[in-house]
Amino acid sequence: MVFLNKQLFKSKQLKLDAPIFTTIFQCFVAVVLCHFVSFLSRLRKNSKFPSLRFDQKVSREVLPVSICFVLMITFNNLCLRELGVAFFNMGRSLATLFNVALSYFVLKRTTPPLALLCCLVIIAGYLLGVSTEGSLVDLSYSGVWYGIVSSLFVSLNAILTSRVLPAVDQNLWRLGYYNNLNSCILMLPVLLMSGDITALRNYPGIFSGYLWFVMVTVGVFGFMTGFISTWQIQVTTPLTYNISGTAKACAQTILAVVYYQMPKTALWWLSNMMVLGGSFFYAVVRRSIMKPNHDEKVKYENEYKVTNQGRSNV
Repeated sequence: MVFLNKQLFKSKQLKLDAPIFTTIFQCFVAVVLCHFVSFLSRLRKNSKFPSLRFDQKVSREVLPVSICFVLMITFNNLCLRELGVAFFNMGRSLATLFNVALSYFVLKRTTPPLALLCCLVIIAGYLLGVSTEGSLVDLSYSGVWYGIVSSLFVSLNAILTSRVLPAVDQNLWRLGYYNNLNSCILMLPVLLMSGDITALRNYPGIFSGYLWFVMVTVGVFGFMTGFISTWQIQVTTPLTYNISGTAKACAQTILAVVYYQMPKTALWWLSNMMVLGGSFFYAVVRRSIMKPNHDEKVKYENEYKVTNQGRSNV
């Protein structure tokens, strides 16, 4: 999805300077896909897919997530427009810092010392990456700020998502539907105030089949990414979600360097390894903390099944 978005904004074939319009279109594709899957589910009698009838009350309860989601996607696209894919992915590592702070102040959750140490390694890797990237290329500092703000909203979005899931009965499909529908509406005033409409009018390839193929493909990938991300937040924690996202971003960074054949220094590679290594050890720490609770839960469930089985036999 990131590579295709960069293709939209900077490639010689497309070069569409309309990040707000692109964001709205991606949200619109997600809404259409939700209705399509809902239609297919009605053809199956035993389908567990929820009804997608619009409910104003649920829409209002999901609204805080939608506002945060819109800001996150918008600043993501602005950052991607200004920076290369490699550095854009590194910038996402700051979400870890914001998530630790927001988890404490909003969710009242503390982070274990070893996990905090892993987060500090990730942040140090990012700062080293900023310094190294600035010495290699003409770094867009507006893009850096877009990335920092985007990371803030990535963290806030994960936390708000975990709080709003009960409003949609813990159903990821319903949350995705209301979130993307709200986002389409919220983005319309932003679209009118931006210069995207003028950019679209002056864009010579507006009726290009390749353009709309890429746009739809990005929308499909965005829909899939949003669903899986929400699922991960539901079964883990917002901080774990952001750490795994950071590790994924590092892998994408290496892929981008190879694909675009960009020369990088040893310090640049060290910064990436710090981010990736910190993410890996954070996962190890979190697993060691979560495993006793998981084992206790499994033991309780097994005992409950044995008890019920005994009663039914009697």
